[in-house]
Amino acid sequence: MIISASRRTDIPSYYSEWFFNRLKDGYAYVRNPMNPHRISEVSLSPDMVDGIVFWTKNPTPMLNRLNELQDYTYYFQFTLTPYGRDIEKNVPSKNDIIIPTFQKLSSQIGKERVVWRYDPILFNDKYTMSYHKKYFRVLCDKLSDYTEKCTISFLDLYKNIQRRIAPLGIHALTSRQAEEVTGCFSEIAKEHNIDIDTCAEEIDLSKFGVGHASCIDGNRFERIGMYKLDIGQDKNQRVACGCVASIDIGAYHTCKNGCVYCYANFNHTLVNDCCKKHNPTSPLLYGEVTAEDIVKPREMKSFRDDQMSLFN
Repeated sequence: MIISASRRTDIPSYYSEWFFNRLKDGYAYVRNPMNPHRISEVSLSPDMVDGIVFWTKNPTPMLNRLNELQDYTYYFQFTLTPYGRDIEKNVPSKNDIIIPTFQKLSSQIGKERVVWRYDPILFNDKYTMSYHKKYFRVLCDKLSDYTEKCTISFLDLYKNIQRRIAPLGIHALTSRQAEEVTGCFSEIAKEHNIDIDTCAEEIDLSKFGVGHASCIDGNRFERIGMYKLDIGQDKNQRVACGCVASIDIGAYHTCKNGCVYCYANFNHTLVNDCCKKHNPTSPLLYGEVTAEDIVKPREMKSFRDDQMSLFN
């Protein structure tokens, strides 16, 4: 099975010690978001884990421990945008920390293992069409030697973020604006030998050579790991999502990045409370198992076939 670490929170940035402890112990506990007293015990054994996808804005804390992943096939979904602290409150300096970390990570593990995410694209009086066009090129100039692909998406106006974005005058893109920015990005990306696709966007942008992404990508795992992977689509994601099935080991309301557009960590008080309950030695990302909890092993199997044909 593939492990997602994690769509719900930034494990590399804030919980890397916990994650490496989980690898050492061979399992993690994950609460069911819809039924918190139901806890799954998820195996992290290399024999069971076909691959790991890390989702992050700042994997700096992991850079000196990547050797501990040598028994796993993995890659990073690395979000790097041109937004400032008004949008991504607690993300460190892009120029001083994030871009150098992107470059260093790629240099250590290979650019095929670092997928650049420029998402979500949003507009206001500061972050205009011309702003995005300018800084997408700036970032391409800095990252073209360190990644193969950039995945973009457009802001979704989730109900739970509207109160936070209103004072900033943020608004979603119209279809025409989405086409214009995609057309421009596509041309810039081609100049830099970067492929571009979209994450869970229903709009058809194929006329710009831009298709739909598989962020948890079976083909990428096959290429990196040199094995065949017989795994189906993730039925729990949106219709336009191309991801294959995975198990997420994160938890909502535990990310401290403070991004105003985030649908998964929108209550800062709750985030602070959950983060205070984090124990890097606990099987759970935060909190402890109580008498009311029911812990059951997650049914898992490997979909990996290590016997690759010479013609694959």
